[in-house]
Amino acid sequence: MPWKTEATPMELKAEFVQMANQQSINMSRLCRRFGISRPTGYKWLRRYRKKGLDGLHERSRRPNNSPNQTPESIEQIVVEARRRDPGWGGRKLHHHLINLATDGDLSIREDQVPAASTITRILDRHGMLADPGHASRRGSWTRFERDQPNELWQLDFKGEFRLDNQAYCYPLTLVDDYSRFSLAVGACADQKRQTVQSELRTVFDRYGLPKAILCDNGPPWGAGLGWRDWGPFYTRLAVWLIRLGITVIYGRPNHPQGKGKNERFNGTLQAELLKHEQFADHNQARNRMSGWRDRYNTVRPHEALDMEPPATRYRPSQSSFPDELPLVEYDPDATTRKVTSAGKIRFQNQSFTVGKAFSGYRLELRASSQSHRYDVYFCNQQIRAINLN
Repeated sequence: MPWKTEATPMELKAEFVQMANQQSINMSRLCRRFGISRPTGYKWLRRYRKKGLDGLHERSRRPNNSPNQTPESIEQIVVEARRRDPGWGGRKLHHHLINLATDGDLSIREDQVPAASTITRILDRHGMLADPGHASRRGSWTRFERDQPNELWQLDFKGEFRLDNQAYCYPLTLVDDYSRFSLAVGACADQKRQTVQSELRTVFDRYGLPKAILCDNGPPWGAGLGWRDWGPFYTRLAVWLIRLGITVIYGRPNHPQGKGKNERFNGTLQAELLKHEQFADHNQARNRMSGWRDRYNTVRPHEALDMEPPATRYRPSQSSFPDELPLVEYDPDATTRKVTSAGKIRFQNQSFTVGKAFSGYRLELRASSQSHRYDVYFCNQQIRAINLN
């Protein structure tokens, strides 16, 4: 299915070739996802392997005609690079400038690119370090990640901000846990279920379905009522995701570190784009966020990925978004109960709350290993457990 997106042709090419360049990629499926023919896909891949991202569009290369650059000229290259990406530090800029020099896109050679520590000092001299010593204060932590792309996506709304037209913008961010690939940065006008579902449909069309999505307990994916003794309250959006075969995982209340990669991504979005720019309206915000997301995925060196961009590690899911939602079905001999409009079920003459989001659906009850305890399932996801008196 062709992409339903406002991304530029160059942005689409950059994502495609970095995914297609991975081993064991299904080229036919990838081309279908991007709405292009296989010959076109292989043509882009050949150009990418020969010339890098620069080979994907027609433009002249800057010749290496100044082999004896002065230090001032080299500093200017560093300063311009920092202005282009104001949130990047010495290590990222060093890696990025090495790539540009290797591809012939700089007027200096690869061996003339300053070391990361030198770049940091250049930025300091030019007053371009907003938070000197920031990196040293981060401390160390242990990273946890899934083993493959699309095993887990992390979903969240970044804090809202006001546009020039006085409307609020709510950035919706979605990150793949394994690759740190940004699947979406949506400039939403609200946080309603219909808005989020529309954004997710576009992502699912483009990248397929994940096995699981991790989110917090707030609306629209959680009811925002906190946990009771049996867990979170589900919403209609969560029900829709579960029907698609996606496991919905809620982070523990008041523990944002559970969604650390998404929290870190939101901080990067703030540091590299939102703190430096003001947008006239949602359309301008959407276009700028799309451009920044493309650069984040395909150009920006990521320290957790050995200074490679996330697109080199991500590949689309093999599970495609269906034309119609699957039916809610259980085995013929399964014990099921229909949820009332009040969000309750009755079982063995007792009433249990399961959530209004499931009203009208049937749930399955499975006896557990503990006496008098039953696990309650919607489709293939356990949503709570009940204990009989």
